Amino acid sequence: QVQLVESGGGLVQAGGSLRLSCAASGRTFSSYAMGWFRQAPGKEREFVAAISRSGDRTSYANPVKGRFTMSRDNAKNTVYLQMNSLKPEDTAVYYCAAGRVGNFGGASEYTYWGQGTQITVSS
Repeated sequence: QVQLVESGGGLVQAGGSLRLSCAASGRTFSSYAMGWFRQAPGKEREFVAAISRSGDRTSYANPVKGRFTMSRDNAKNTVYLQMNSLKPEDTAVYYCAAGRVGNFGGASEYTYWGQGTQITVSS
């Protein structure tokens, strides 16, 4: 069992930056790929970014490429999402997820999910 707790959300102006953190419980953190997903009001949950178990591979959705960077610290059981050049369309609840996945972007492949943290980007 893995429990995930996101933090770092909030309100930011367009063009600003935020860093999300996701802290995981348990001693098996390094055996899971990790992902970030987001859900805006009235929209389906969508893939944002993912990172492999060791951190040597990352994947990003096209809308965030070049602006968001995902990283992990297996010693601290934590993953991060550095978000720069934020846009109003990035406004959503952001979820951290863990799983033994073959397809980074497939939400159904992630077993564990956090409660989510709200990001609001004002124009």
